[in-house]
Amino acid sequence: MTNDNLVAQFEAYGAWRTNLSGSINDYRNWLNEQELNDAQTDLRIQHLLDRLSEDKLNVAFVAEFSRGKSELINAIFFAGYKQRLLPSSAGRTTMCPTELLYDASRESSIQLLPIETRGTDTTTTEYKRYPEEWHTVALDTTSSDGMLVAFQQVSETKRVSLEEAKNFGLYDENDQDSMLSVHDDGTVDVPAWRHAIINFPHPLLKQGLVILDTPGLNAIGTEPELTLNLLPNAHAVLFILAADTGVTKSDIEVWRHHIGNVQGRQKGRLVVLNKIDGLWDELKNQDQIDAELTKQINTSAELLGLSPSQVFPVSAQKGLLAKVNDDEALLVKSRLPELEKALSEELIPSKQEIVRDNTQSEVDDLIHSTQSILEARMANIHEQLEELKSLRGKNEDVIEHMMSKVKKDKEYFEKGLQRFQALRSVFSQQTNILFTHLGMESLKDEVKSTRMAMVNSRFTKGIREAMNNFFKNVNGSFGKSAEQIEEIKTMMNAMYQKFSEEHGLNSITPAPFSTMKYVKEIGRLEKTYNEHFSTMAMLTNEQYSLTSKFFETMASRVVHVYEVANRDVENWLKAVMSPMETQVREHQLQLRRRLESIKRIHKATDTLEDRISELEHMNGSVNTQLTDLKILHRQVENMLANAQNEELMASAG
Repeated sequence: MTNDNLVAQFEAYGAWRTNLSGSINDYRNWLNEQELNDAQTDLRIQHLLDRLSEDKLNVAFVAEFSRGKSELINAIFFAGYKQRLLPSSAGRTTMCPTELLYDASRESSIQLLPIETRGTDTTTTEYKRYPEEWHTVALDTTSSDGMLVAFQQVSETKRVSLEEAKNFGLYDENDQDSMLSVHDDGTVDVPAWRHAIINFPHPLLKQGLVILDTPGLNAIGTEPELTLNLLPNAHAVLFILAADTGVTKSDIEVWRHHIGNVQGRQKGRLVVLNKIDGLWDELKNQDQIDAELTKQINTSAELLGLSPSQVFPVSAQKGLLAKVNDDEALLVKSRLPELEKALSEELIPSKQEIVRDNTQSEVDDLIHSTQSILEARMANIHEQLEELKSLRGKNEDVIEHMMSKVKKDKEYFEKGLQRFQALRSVFSQQTNILFTHLGMESLKDEVKSTRMAMVNSRFTKGIREAMNNFFKNVNGSFGKSAEQIEEIKTMMNAMYQKFSEEHGLNSITPAPFSTMKYVKEIGRLEKTYNEHFSTMAMLTNEQYSLTSKFFETMASRVVHVYEVANRDVENWLKAVMSPMETQVREHQLQLRRRLESIKRIHKATDTLEDRISELEHMNGSVNTQLTDLKILHRQVENMLANAQNEELMASAG
């Protein structure tokens, strides 16, 4: 049976991430054993380990109804269950955005958010904080049949009045298709649920895979969570077309606005031409079938502005059938392995590269900090050894002179400490100013005032002015934050240089920090909002309701950006000050030890040779620590290098 390339690579990626975490944990344990750890370093390591353990790979499936999204998910990820896990049949089966993931802290279950919540402006993200608002269905993972029954609840519908459907944003009286769906009693069928979260311990989900199954294309325009959050943040999006219909007008619109070029991204955006088995015609020879398929591929690629190599023809249904029946020939004919290979080569390496780069810089910084401590300790030991060896055969006057010199060094350094305390005070003031620019309360006030301005104006002009002011103020806050960050960096650079020149401390350049990624995300949100609502004049009730929902979701995303920025800035500030604090503490300790050492020799409570022997032993211990540190660093570097080698092998293959 052909190996599932995507599953194999995903499992390899999970193993790599686990091994990388193990190497970092080895470094942490070694720091504790050598008594070189401190609260700040330990916190930074914990953040790094948490980031690795919580790392997610998000794959979204997007298509119009009846294109075979659910069947494709079954074929790629869940064929091992030997039956369809997700409901898949003719017509509409995915009624609401459905996330498949695994959270070990919760029981295996399906959480369903009632459709009635669409009548409010509260976002799905906000509702995720309140489990009691969701209908929960227990999931018996030991029974495939039981799971299948539970999964079918996701596709439930309910009948509501036209007024309710309008309130939910699920009925448009100007849409001919909507008119056709009205029953004789004036009711209409709508999804029973707004959002579904399926939590169960599938091996790939355990390793951090998150699968998003979306409803039809119209939901992308009416469910802000999809437009502003879930799709833009997916590491891979599979856009599914049908081989018989090809690219429709709505396909082109959704591709251009939401998928094909989100934030300038083309990586991880794949087009799937599904149901090619519909072209398998026994009255045609293989060349004729291939020619027809090639024509459809080329046409689809041209309409979407892609290379034909980015369009993958498959038969999800035959691929699933082949895997269930272990039919190698049918699997090859379904062309599913070609899609899986492309997905693995697009998804895993790009995600691994991000994780690798983030981990590399953080680990290098941590180990460099530890190395600086050990090198400073080594330099102090050598200085003490030179001092003490120079005392061999000398009288008490020389020893007293040496003690006097060390005392002066200590007093001079303690005066420097007063400047250090003053620096800490200024640093604290500068930090407070920075967090004022990124203040969550001021942002919430900004959201509140913008919301009020929107309520008071049903015209696009008034709403656009309110939104322009909102984005202008948000961008202004990040601009002021960037200026403040530069001021802090300049101040810390000067202080590091001064302490290096005056006291011989290692010269350290504070780590760089940029607000660009937050500004880019805000820019993406502003662009998406403008694209949706720039053409409207006076808003109808339905349009105003949708506009409000988009604003609430967008505001929620801006709040999230601020939260991430606050956390990142706080970590950066600690990383900037921590090396200085560590070096000052270490230098102060070594000066105290030097003075105590000479005092002991002067009072004859310790012999000179004993102290020299003790220092030489300490010198050997620090040398061993530096060697151990290099080995630990090499282990982490080897793990990171393995990721690069695997990528090269994959691309060569």
